[in-house]
Amino acid sequence: MRRGSWHSFSAGGVLLGLLFFAASLTPTLLPRNSSTQGVLSGFSLAAGYAIGVFGGWLSAYMELARLNGRVVSVARLAAAIGCVIVAIISLWQAARWQNSIRELMGLEPVDSVHPLKVCIIALAVFATLIALAGVFRLTLDFVATRANRFLPRRMSNVIGIIATVALFWLVINGVLVRAALQVADASFLEYDALIEPETEPPTDPLKTGSSASLLAWDKLGRAGREFISSGPTREDIRTFSGRGALAPIRVYVGLRSAETTELRAKLALEELKRVGGFERSVLIVVTPTGTGWVDPAAMDSVEYLHDGDVASVTLQYSYLASWLYLLLDPGYSADVARALFREIYGYWITLPKDRRPKLYLHGISLGAMNSQQSTDLIEVMGDPFAGALWSGPPYSSRLWRWFTDHRNLGSPFWLPRFRDGSFVRFMNQHGEAADPASGPNAAWGPMRVVYLQYASDPAMFFDYRSLHRQPDWMLPPRGPDVSPQVRWYPIVSFLQLTLDMLRATDAPIGFGHVYAPAHYIDAWIEVTDARDWSPEEIMRLKRRLSKP
Repeated sequence: MRRGSWHSFSAGGVLLGLLFFAASLTPTLLPRNSSTQGVLSGFSLAAGYAIGVFGGWLSAYMELARLNGRVVSVARLAAAIGCVIVAIISLWQAARWQNSIRELMGLEPVDSVHPLKVCIIALAVFATLIALAGVFRLTLDFVATRANRFLPRRMSNVIGIIATVALFWLVINGVLVRAALQVADASFLEYDALIEPETEPPTDPLKTGSSASLLAWDKLGRAGREFISSGPTREDIRTFSGRGALAPIRVYVGLRSAETTELRAKLALEELKRVGGFERSVLIVVTPTGTGWVDPAAMDSVEYLHDGDVASVTLQYSYLASWLYLLLDPGYSADVARALFREIYGYWITLPKDRRPKLYLHGISLGAMNSQQSTDLIEVMGDPFAGALWSGPPYSSRLWRWFTDHRNLGSPFWLPRFRDGSFVRFMNQHGEAADPASGPNAAWGPMRVVYLQYASDPAMFFDYRSLHRQPDWMLPPRGPDVSPQVRWYPIVSFLQLTLDMLRATDAPIGFGHVYAPAHYIDAWIEVTDARDWSPEEIMRLKRRLSKP
């Protein structure tokens, strides 16, 4: 193999790659299995190698002084031995690190992370990335060599880099990504339209999709049909509580229910009026996730808490997974949420204040982010709605970010306290963090906003800046579900959190991005002021809704 050719391995790159590999074995927010660990370690190894190669090139380009060959050889050997030892120790410690997360989440400990499997997968990923880098370098050399016939060498190199980057971007983004998105779009569309054989249209005329409904059952989408056909019945609630109960009202408008967003929002309002939604005590405007999914844990809990005297309305804006939808059209979902809120709120404010329901907003994940954007809080201050429960809003949610960044001094990033807690509060598995200045029973104002979040939720606490700085959630004190073994490493921590974010819903219930009914119950009690339940009844309800 000719020294200096594109495929020669860099000693500095290999050593730094080994250190990145070792760092990738440390824990972050979610536990990893051997396969995901192998992929992560392969990317980390490649990232460290690339930085090492660049460092070697920069050193040569700047003509830095070199030590004599014997000293360099000894130093390289010592560095290689040290890096290999670090990597071996990290592989040996990896199971203990993973168990430090698993223990907090109530998972069975693992005896091993299967280091051989991790290494094989990591090397396969590394080899693939190196091969792609080699193709990039060959393309760059080809373009630069042709340009050098007419232009100076360094100008030719710059032109080669620009042309090669543009070509790769065109191929990856314009061909491969677009083709993959089209396949995914077609698959999700077919899945959304699929009607399960066991799901029949409702016979109750007050149900969306029934023969009396303004909305056709087959146009609701898979998530909509699931939402309408599930949930507690009047008899379920009455039997459990021993009190009088109503059948909860659920209105859902599918993406194919009308041609435009405005028409679908108007259909939602008319259907809600038809079924008597404005005659209930509680009315919730729900913004779903990208697939149109509404978390049953959230809705079942509030319907039980209010003895079924609840109406909810949802407008689907997509049938794609949330992360995929964000790549295609991130702005449209907020427009849909605003359209629905305008219709519902616009009618709601025309009703007599003493005879209209309390109006709330709700959303989880991408739905929480879009629900936050559905209204400008300043515009509704003259006649405010009652409040909102937003669970697991992603890291890019501007309102959540603003409240978090402006938290009271001394409150942690993962469970902030905002001023006196009369407007917005944050809750996790253990309830809210009370401000010592205001006490645990501080009074609410006219509007109650609660963020339900877990410190182990990577969808919320992912941060691009973790590439070069330690994220605030790592600062002490840490969340109760975050391992004390977590450490920040430049670049590697960013790769770890990226993987965690993609796997956010793989966590056990009550951790990560999977929100538990019991915690929804506590949050809804705060938001809707449901005080007619004794502590014993609340515990019984939590046990009831936590059953699989």
